[in-house]
Amino acid sequence: MEIRHKRSRQREKILELLRATKSHPSADWIYERLKKEFKNLSMGTVYRNLGILINQGLVRKIDFGSTFDRFDADVRPHYHFICERCGAISDVEMPFDETLNRRAGRGCNFEVRSHRIEFFGICEKCGG
Repeated sequence: MEIRHKRSRQREKILELLRATKSHPSADWIYERLKKEFKNLSMGTVYRNLGILINQGLVRKIDFGSTFDRFDADVRPHYHFICERCGAISDVEMPFDETLNRRAGRGCNFEVRSHRIEFFGICEKCGG
């Protein structure tokens, strides 16, 4: 059963903000940019709305072991590059390999449904 959520200007602005950036921001970054427009905005509201957007399939949470979550409105399958110095996350412009799931599943008794590959190194700003 799908949970229906009533329309929310705050949620719409969060999604609009995420779609307008390639920086894969944190919830704090989102909060800082929207708190002037929404005087009663709290971090709890930002996280609650991000959770709804994730459940609706409009946003993806990027978890790669940092101390805080990052978010991406580009939900198509794609890869990321993570700078080991500054923590910046960038999309890697290369074709997503749909065959990896089948190839990985051939050697085991599992049904592989998805995969995630992240590249780590030093970004251009940090001297890479």
